[in-house]
Amino acid sequence: MSKASESKSNGRVARKKNAQSQDKVTSLIIVDDHPIVRKGMVMLINQEQDLNVVAEAEDYHQGIAAVKEHSPDLAVVDLTLKDIGGLELIKQLHTTHPDLPILVLSMHDESLYAQRVLRAGARGYVMKQVGADKLITAIRTVMRGDIYVSQDVATRLLGQLAGGANDSSKTPLENLSDRELEVFELLGKGLGTRQVAERLCVSIKTVESHREHIKDKLGLKNAAELIQHATQYAIRQDG
Repeated sequence: MSKASESKSNGRVARKKNAQSQDKVTSLIIVDDHPIVRKGMVMLINQEQDLNVVAEAEDYHQGIAAVKEHSPDLAVVDLTLKDIGGLELIKQLHTTHPDLPILVLSMHDESLYAQRVLRAGARGYVMKQVGADKLITAIRTVMRGDIYVSQDVATRLLGQLAGGANDSSKTPLENLSDRELEVFELLGKGLGTRQVAERLCVSIKTVESHREHIKDKLGLKNAAELIQHATQYAIRQDG
């Protein structure tokens, strides 16, 4: 083959590869416990020619099954699910599918949760209050291999990196472990100790231990104050 013919052939191959790359559609699954929210997200995402939602799930177990069945390019996960929390789902998916990018879309305060989800294995955090364009931008950012968080969170993370870890600058809730925060949330939703234990598949004694640690870290005197603070927190999150 002459150099000219070889060059033309290589050019055609390159153009074909570029066309295939440009035409690639990113497959997504949505894990959210609100059907109306899921449907809205599906409609929004599927308007983009390069994005396609291949499955929906409303809880931890459905999310695991959807990833196994569809092998998506990206999982969009809410933190509040019907059974086991979204944070545990992120940890499990990161363990079993370490190459799967995960983007969190949640109503929970990003200042409290963004770092937690990044540590758990997610690649981005978006508040549900943001515009649709921000969600699409976040999806594409994560699919490029980058991390997506708001400017406020990015500034805070960089500040911590530059100044080193400083636990004294954290709010009391930030000092709770992931599991302690989950227990705190469930108590705020009106679940008793036994119900929390069943929900988290742990013993009642373990939940009682978490309750004591939460009281100590938040400076609360008794169980009544704990329930009061947890309920107020739950109301703020729902609002």
